Amino acid sequence: MADTLGDIVDAAARGVFPPADGRTTIVPQPSPRDAGVLAFTAHSVVFTDEDPDWVRRTLAGTDCDRLAATMNARFLTALMDRTGRTSDTVDVLLTGAALPGAPSVALAEIDDPGHPRVESARLRRDDVRVWTADGGVLVLGRGVAGRWEVAVEVDEGTRHRGLGRRLVAAARHLASGAPVWAQVAAGNARSLRAFQAAGYRPVGSEVLLSARARSAGCSGTGS
Repeated sequence: MADTLGDIVDAAARGVFPPADGRTTIVPQPSPRDAGVLAFTAHSVVFTDEDPDWVRRTLAGTDCDRLAATMNARFLTALMDRTGRTSDTVDVLLTGAALPGAPSVALAEIDDPGHPRVESARLRRDDVRVWTADGGVLVLGRGVAGRWEVAVEVDEGTRHRGLGRRLVAAARHLASGAPVWAQVAAGNARSLRAFQAAGYRPVGSEVLLSARARSAGCSGTGS
């Protein structure tokens, strides 16, 4: 089994996953910002700097199927209480391999730190870059364990025309040959369809724990 979250994420991007043995791997946080839980098929990864023995005791005391314990609300609440962190949602985690050449959609890179999607991305990602298209915005940055993560926003008037799919496909051309990752709220079926149509494949579920103060509301999507 890989030693770091970065190793695990890199392997998953290649289609190599932890063994489906019902176990939980506990690894240190890749950075002070990033803590959370990643669940693959029948194997979970908890990335935290908390005591591993506490994590295992708490999982063992969670009254549910052991395969679901890391994503159970009782365990996640206990982990948030223990760490003083918060979380918005459980996301579906998807990844898409790099694509050669230029994107098929016309993009213009901008520097707009005031855009709400950019502000959100810079709280969770480094090296954030932003492009606009006719009717949409694409944001790319380095998130958990240094992976490239994409977020897009499509104007209401241009939805249902395939722009979201073209934007998330474009991200696969823009990440310097690296795989691209996306977190999408499980209930956001429209976004999930767009990512899958653009060649992304779901690899698991993820909960990120934020160290920032709890906001007044929750985000509608993890992307």
